[in-house]
Amino acid sequence: MYERRNPRTKATVNQLLDKYLSEADLEFNTLDVYKGYADKHIRPLLGDLKVGSLDAGIMDSLYAELRRCRDHCRNTKGQIDHRTTRKHECDERCRPHTCKPLAASTIRQIHFILYGALRRAVRWKWVTTNPIADAEPPAAPKGNPRPPTPEQAARIINEAYKDPDWGDLIWLMMITGQRRGELCAIRWHHIDLDNAVLHLEKAIGQRSGKKWEKGTKAHQDRRITLDPDTIELLREHKARAYARTEALQLELADDSFVFSLAPDGSTHLIPDSVTQRYSKLANRLGIKTTLHKLRHYSATELIAGGVDIRTVAGRLGHGGGGTTTLRAYTAWVSESDQRASGALASRMPIRPGISGASPVAVKELNPTSPYEKIAVDLRAQILQGALRPGLPIPSVKELAAIHGTSVSTAQRAVKLLDEWGLVELNSGRRTLVKHVAPAAAPPTVEPTISHTDEGRMSDGQLRPLDLEVRLLGDTIAKFRAEADPEDTLDLRQLLVGAIRRSGGNLTDIGDYELVVRLAGSTDAVTTFVATR
Repeated sequence: MYERRNPRTKATVNQLLDKYLSEADLEFNTLDVYKGYADKHIRPLLGDLKVGSLDAGIMDSLYAELRRCRDHCRNTKGQIDHRTTRKHECDERCRPHTCKPLAASTIRQIHFILYGALRRAVRWKWVTTNPIADAEPPAAPKGNPRPPTPEQAARIINEAYKDPDWGDLIWLMMITGQRRGELCAIRWHHIDLDNAVLHLEKAIGQRSGKKWEKGTKAHQDRRITLDPDTIELLREHKARAYARTEALQLELADDSFVFSLAPDGSTHLIPDSVTQRYSKLANRLGIKTTLHKLRHYSATELIAGGVDIRTVAGRLGHGGGGTTTLRAYTAWVSESDQRASGALASRMPIRPGISGASPVAVKELNPTSPYEKIAVDLRAQILQGALRPGLPIPSVKELAAIHGTSVSTAQRAVKLLDEWGLVELNSGRRTLVKHVAPAAAPPTVEPTISHTDEGRMSDGQLRPLDLEVRLLGDTIAKFRAEADPEDTLDLRQLLVGAIRRSGGNLTDIGDYELVVRLAGSTDAVTTFVATR
């Protein structure tokens, strides 16, 4: 109470804002926004008040006024909202004033501007306590992302690829979820094509016609892994860039921008121009969406695919260990939970009393969509043994070429196979066939002698085996399993499983060998080496 009657300073809120905004260490964009909010909403309403007279009651009145009218009108009777501040003749665009509330998120920002300024006032000993510490700004709005659906995303990609360079930018934004300014700033030395890594350390800032290169939004220097298809697209993108520079007798330097209108990549794209071009593309397709929602698309697809929140947050550049990601995308976790329960159910053992059940429960489809037709065709190949367990299926680019569809359609087909439990998706690696039961069990017959793929004889009988896995001659694992010691398909499956459990890379399978012994014996029956 004494502080209210005898404040330490006679400075006004206007003077506090002048000092705070002139000394605040803020990024240019943020500082410009703060100044705009201060000039529009704080100074007209609180600017002449003394800093020491502010309290929670005054702040609550400010929030109420901002919720009433963003223009702070005093008397709406007869007031006209003019289309411009210049002298003009009014037309239909100049309409009677209608009060519109300020968004809750904007009111919260105004609160934090004043809170930060008054916290500095406490440090400067203008006041003893922060007078608005007990004020209650509007609650943070709940996240409600509305990303494009998979069908809309496919249409967007197909339309964008009418210009391959533009298509590559939209593809990369969709699959990585990065901000537009960060992708505008990447240079060729930021992409490690051999190790499939994208390095993000810069962004392009833009405000009121001014453009500059800056750090990322969260000031994070991060690296994200790219999938093989994206790496292939970037290789093609770079080849086109080299062809352009050679035709014009220019040079494509390592520090050239990946996405540029200049033939030699010497200039970056303008973020606002990227947004405008994307908006025109979406309008042509009749899709109500924005460029930023591609970031939502990437996040929601990762979460729905079962990727943990911390990993998603790391890829998107969210701070707080995933707090921001959860707040923005929590509505989509329920879908991921449904997928998880379905995936677990498909992998449960067969219940007692149920005979003849297949480990893979796949509903019969009457495929109508292109991606369903691709998925059903691949399912038939897997169940009939044409695509063998542990081996990769064709890449999405190969599938798209075989079936005459877009890459995104092929990706949906592979995703459907994963939902059926027929394949195993590996980030940054090829998709592998899982070990599943054949489409129909063959009739019971007496064991016959048959030839295996390697030309050896097999009686088809399973035996307990002691197996030893070696990598370049060094033993890395030993285990016991029941299999036919002369069936190369069984041996390959056992070797693939052992490599995965040991954390090895299946692309190096030719460096491994599987020593096969009958259980309890020290003599090797055979040593199996898989071809790459």
